[in-house]
Amino acid sequence: MTKALFFDIDGTLVSFRTHEIPASAIEALTAAKAAGHRIFIATGRPRILINNLGALQERNLIDGYVTMNGAYCFVGDEVVYKTAIPAEDVRTLTGYCDRHNIPCIVVGEQTICACRPDERVRRIFYEHLKVTTPIPDTPLHEAIDGKEIFQLTPFLDETQEAEVAPSLFRCEMGRWHPGFIDVTALGNTKQRGIDEIIRHFGIRLEDTVAFGDGGNDIPMLRHAGIGIAMGNARDEVKAAAHYTTDTVDEDGVAKAIEHYLINH
Repeated sequence: MTKALFFDIDGTLVSFRTHEIPASAIEALTAAKAAGHRIFIATGRPRILINNLGALQERNLIDGYVTMNGAYCFVGDEVVYKTAIPAEDVRTLTGYCDRHNIPCIVVGEQTICACRPDERVRRIFYEHLKVTTPIPDTPLHEAIDGKEIFQLTPFLDETQEAEVAPSLFRCEMGRWHPGFIDVTALGNTKQRGIDEIIRHFGIRLEDTVAFGDGGNDIPMLRHAGIGIAMGNARDEVKAAAHYTTDTVDEDGVAKAIEHYLINH
């Protein structure tokens, strides 16, 4: 039976320590693909910032992408699903960030920019996450006026998030890094992304397997036929999964694939 495998990127497929996909994971995904299973990415990153999957892409292993935490899903050149953040909520959140001198990454369908970038953007995005795409410093009005915005990434701490969240009742907030949150339109989570992808391919939900480690992975780990948390995940992520594998650096992906797709 063909399974649909959905993988988060950072901390799941790609190590935070080496910034690479472990060789064991590449081999396991290659074997899964050869066995007839479909492989999908489910990430908070927008397409423009997916720069660390070359080892899989060059082998043509990836069948489709859930990006921006479900707000933008595509297969090849076909956009399967997309929904922008309501303009009023874009103005509310970016206005809050502007007043409090908080950096905010603004993502359109094909564009990305940063409003009020500071040392945090350089340290977290470029040094820790190894983003290679330049993110231009753009005035707020130029970044949002008349634009469709699919994701906002403000560098809010949890106290600031709690303060502004009640004003964003038409939005979803997902945190997979302590330094920032990802904001999308209400209903856009990786769970929604799974549903849109499997509808496109005609795959049953019970034939899905999701792998993740961050808070934004919780909806898809709960929703998938089998939800697998990485050993490096936080406790609340593990609690949402059906199974916890080893860490990304200790061959967690390969071990879980062997357990669920080879031994079953």
